[in-house]
Amino acid sequence: MKYIFVTGGVCSSLGKGVAAASIACLLENAGYSVSMQKMDPYLNIDPGTMSPFQHGEVFVTDDGAETDLDLGNYERFTRNSNCSRINSVTTGQIYDTVIKRERQGGYLGKTVQIIPHITDEIKSRIKSAGKGNDILIVEIGGTVGDIESVPFLEAIRQFRRDAGKENTLFIHLTLIPYLGAAQEAKSKPTQHSVKELQSIGISPDILMCRTNKQLTEEMREKLALFCNVEPEAVIAAMDINTTIYEIPVIYKQQGLARIIEKKLNLKYRKSDLSKWAKKVETYLNPKKECTILVAGKYVALNDAYKSIYEALIHAGIDNSSRVKIIKLNSEKLEGISFSKVESRLNKLEGTGGDFMKNVNGILVPGGFGERGFEGMLSIARFAREKKIPYFGICLGLHVLSVEFARNVLGHKEATTTEIDPMTPYPVISLLEEQEKVLAKGGTMRLGAYTGSVKKGSCLYRAYRNTTISERHRHRYEFENKYRSEFEQAGMVFSVINRDNDLVEAMELLDHPWYAAVQFHPEFKSKPLAPAPLFTAFIRACLDSDCE
Repeated sequence: MKYIFVTGGVCSSLGKGVAAASIACLLENAGYSVSMQKMDPYLNIDPGTMSPFQHGEVFVTDDGAETDLDLGNYERFTRNSNCSRINSVTTGQIYDTVIKRERQGGYLGKTVQIIPHITDEIKSRIKSAGKGNDILIVEIGGTVGDIESVPFLEAIRQFRRDAGKENTLFIHLTLIPYLGAAQEAKSKPTQHSVKELQSIGISPDILMCRTNKQLTEEMREKLALFCNVEPEAVIAAMDINTTIYEIPVIYKQQGLARIIEKKLNLKYRKSDLSKWAKKVETYLNPKKECTILVAGKYVALNDAYKSIYEALIHAGIDNSSRVKIIKLNSEKLEGISFSKVESRLNKLEGTGGDFMKNVNGILVPGGFGERGFEGMLSIARFAREKKIPYFGICLGLHVLSVEFARNVLGHKEATTTEIDPMTPYPVISLLEEQEKVLAKGGTMRLGAYTGSVKKGSCLYRAYRNTTISERHRHRYEFENKYRSEFEQAGMVFSVINRDNDLVEAMELLDHPWYAAVQFHPEFKSKPLAPAPLFTAFIRACLDSDCE
């Protein structure tokens, strides 16, 4: 078993997750079985209660774990490393486990300390995540120097002693800033970061330098000398202005996989990225362009809908098309009459002043709470009446249901009980069974559930299967007592959860594409295996090209 530990220095947001995922992509395409794990230093048990504006999206695994969005990168960049709760570790989880064990007498009266009890629990999680694979890549969250990261860094320092130097590899990602006034790249921040790491007892084997300028040979030699690595182990992690999926190809060109194999005493295997490179080439040279409006609550932070945006890119590639995304904070459509919605949309940057001509489709993603909901209702109605392809995900299904109930069925007070618990027409609500679960401390329906797809529907044409499995993250469901009324007005319930007869998807057939799903298909989308619904949605948008 080989272990690769990826740390970061100088500053946050350098892209450790993408770098680690790209390394996994290289090694997997060389024939190794690879698993990945994220160590997050925050005290939360998981990011499920964190604000999307602060933390970004919550990525959900098949087994229902709410995790950091980097696990989405891990899955997208690899074919086989589907993550579970064992692949996501937080300080909160570690301390929770150790304290519970202490309360149960598990330490036999010993004084419980950071070393060895906390670090032993961290090492135990690492070993568990690596079982059954050739290589485990562990990303340590945060930045070297942060007090929260110290127990994790100490644990991986010990791990090298336990597993042996020939079985462990330390990769450190840092920043090489370029000072415009001096017209010079500076290595000093990286030197200080490595020094900080060495003070803990970890000396990096490979340096990955985030930079917007090519590293000169002189710079490589300098970094190698002061950071105690070989010049060939100084890798340029160049800023990318095309697509992050080009990064594995760039790393391969620098011989990164070969360096890793050499340091871990692995036999050389050629990494075959031909299929991956073909996808990148399609992205860089598309035959068409498709413009999608994403109308959501959290669009101000790009990472809040990370998997949505990536799934649109994958679907675009699958349709030989570049997807251009326009973002709209749905609150901006509130407080105006419906007759003025098109005028407001025409003013959005990227529409060229003519929304109907230049925008091909509308997507309403997930979210919680009342803010922006009425604006989403306006955009859903606009899409339905103007025959613009509409794709609703999770909250987007609630929006479609409420809009249809109000403006087609005539129930003007229809809404969700999340927003108005006393509504006389609760088309979306907590079911009785869920209320019992919530009363016992449960939260929501999480993880993968199976559904039966109705033949002849848009979703059946997308999946080409009568049974699907998709991931969920929600509390509220469509009320089954209104199904017949919706169906009589033309709504088709195209996916039903077979275990508890819950609505998973609905659509209108007399429309280019007007569909919404309760689940999150974006979580399973990959460049080499795009989510079928996203591919079908983009195809519908291109077929109904407004021009």
